Amino acid sequence: MLRRWGAGALNRTAPLPLFRPKNVLRLPRALAVRNASTASSSNAFESFLNSRVTLVSVSLFTAGSVAWYTHLYGSLPFLPQVHASLDSDEGLHPPAYPWSHMGLFDTFDHASIRRGYQVYREVCAACHSLDRIAWRNLVGVSHNVDEVKAMAEEVEYQDGPNDEGEMFTRTGKLADYMPPPYANEEAARAGNAGALPPDLSLIVKARHGGADYVFSLLTGYVDPPAGVEVREGMNYNPFFPGGAIGMARVLFDGLVEFEDGTPATTSQMAKDVVTFLHWAAEPEHDERKKNGIKAVILFSVLTLASLYVKRFKWTPIKNRKIFYDPPADKTH
Repeated sequence: MLRRWGAGALNRTAPLPLFRPKNVLRLPRALAVRNASTASSSNAFESFLNSRVTLVSVSLFTAGSVAWYTHLYGSLPFLPQVHASLDSDEGLHPPAYPWSHMGLFDTFDHASIRRGYQVYREVCAACHSLDRIAWRNLVGVSHNVDEVKAMAEEVEYQDGPNDEGEMFTRTGKLADYMPPPYANEEAARAGNAGALPPDLSLIVKARHGGADYVFSLLTGYVDPPAGVEVREGMNYNPFFPGGAIGMARVLFDGLVEFEDGTPATTSQMAKDVVTFLHWAAEPEHDERKKNGIKAVILFSVLTLASLYVKRFKWTPIKNRKIFYDPPADKTH
């Protein structure tokens, strides 16, 4: 009997209860459909995350957010130490002024540098030094050689020792650096109620905001607002960190008399002295831009020449045609 059973008979036989798993859980049809839809939605979400459109969208959103934050606050997010002076965040942020030398192809206004040096010499030099600038640096920038020599000879410098081993004084020369207003730091603090006037050689590059900050500081002295108390000997300036600054206002209308007849208003003097200090911080500014333009022209010419040579050398090779000429069959 067993021998007569075919495969179809065995397949039609109902499974025995002994071999049925007892821990099998049959899910309802609605739950199975729900699981299938969840799996399909998760696959669609994964494909959306892995698509190029999503990558480009997220990249553009991130770059736009960083640019928007930088435009509002003037610094990159999560990088609070990228600028020179962190304390400047506590003061009023200076506005951006249209300086004539800030353009890509713009240079310093040398007439403004000459006027700015006059303001520094007659006003600022009484407290602030300019240690990194020598008399020779002014030659060809704001004054000629004879003018600079005359100004240097007005100052006496200590030199030596001489042949007898003694120090002596002499008149200044072009190689000398501009004299400081005080002999040492202690004398500077004693003459300014304990405050040390900073050196102005690199002041534009050493302050957050650069020329805008220095100009705003010089022209930003106002009376303290209601509720703000400034202790005795201090002055209120909203652009200075903390608002209280030891330096009093020093620029007033008509304080100096410019040689070229320019009206000596407070803003004009501040603009000129800031231009001079910016040149002192970057004396290579004009030459750097000039060399940059030369480099752009040179590399442009070299690029065009390389493209022409490439086309000249490779055009015959890329456009040539190769023909196969089979040997003639001479048997026929």
